[in-house]
Amino acid sequence: MWRYLMGAGAVLLLGLAGLFLFRGAAAPKFMLPAAPAARAAAAVPEDPLPEEAPKANARTREQKRFDRYDKNRNDAITREEYLLARRKAYAKLDANRDGKLDFDEWAVRTTAKFAGADGDKSGALTRAEFVATAPKRTDARPRCACPAAPAKEDAADD
Repeated sequence: MWRYLMGAGAVLLLGLAGLFLFRGAAAPKFMLPAAPAARAAAAVPEDPLPEEAPKANARTREQKRFDRYDKNRNDAITREEYLLARRKAYAKLDANRDGKLDFDEWAVRTTAKFAGADGDKSGALTRAEFVATAPKRTDARPRCACPAAPAKEDAADD
């Protein structure tokens, strides 16, 4: 019977020792100082933020579009004002100013792109020349502007 009592006593002593060790290890070794009063006051905004973000007026975008077309600012868009942008684009393409677009005038950008890519002026594009006609792709997401990693030094320098 005395073995059971000694075993129970040993378990209690080990439990108490573990409790003291556990409580001692839980205490932080380094205490951080309190925040300075000036910094704590600056961290709290004086004006409370609104519940919702402000929204743009739905008419704003259409008003800007209307104003681009209304050249004489009389709050009315005539047919001539409405077609003015198309006339300017057509005039750029009509190189000989005859009022008619032939195929070469219409395809002038493609023709110029072909001539620029045809490096040997053979009238045909090789595979290497054709690569130059690929459209330039733009990524929708911005590229990372992270600083370059420092160069690793050789182990012999240490």
